[in-house]
Amino acid sequence: MNLSPTQQKFVIHFGEMGARWGMNRTVGQMYAVLFLSEEPLCADELVAALGLSRSNVSMGLKELQAWQLVRLQHRQNDRREFFSTPDDLWDIVRTLVDQRKAREIDPTLTVLRELQLEDDFKSSTEYTSQRIEKTTKMIELLTDWYDDMREIDSDRLEQLLRMGAAAQKVLDFKDKVTRIGARS
Repeated sequence: MNLSPTQQKFVIHFGEMGARWGMNRTVGQMYAVLFLSEEPLCADELVAALGLSRSNVSMGLKELQAWQLVRLQHRQNDRREFFSTPDDLWDIVRTLVDQRKAREIDPTLTVLRELQLEDDFKSSTEYTSQRIEKTTKMIELLTDWYDDMREIDSDRLEQLLRMGAAAQKVLDFKDKVTRIGARS
């Protein structure tokens, strides 16, 4: 697979972003090539496209599989494994958020909950205990919200996100109706 200049720039940038998102640069570049490919690719095609060693590509594909970002496919009469990315961009975003949540948010929430169960938590300063409790509640609220949003189908989720500030107007209108109802 020969990459066009546009594809090369995308792949390089995606590698840099991958490093910021918690995967190494090479894995990010591999994902970008798979993402831009119309057809599933085998490891040899990734080696040729990126000029990487076969072992580096194999390790990268294992990492992408661990992140659940690629689909493994087989072709009849071909022993090689082929990889592709989901067609639905929202599926990719959901997977990335799920993986980051599992690696970063869930362990933090576990620690915060455990701290509140320890005997010496009660002897902490009021400020400390309030900060930990408020942080726990905020993270729980965000994770509950994400769990709800995760179940919305992709088209509906996109509509919701396009609403943007209009959602605030709906809440403002609801507040006005509630105040008017309270006066009656």
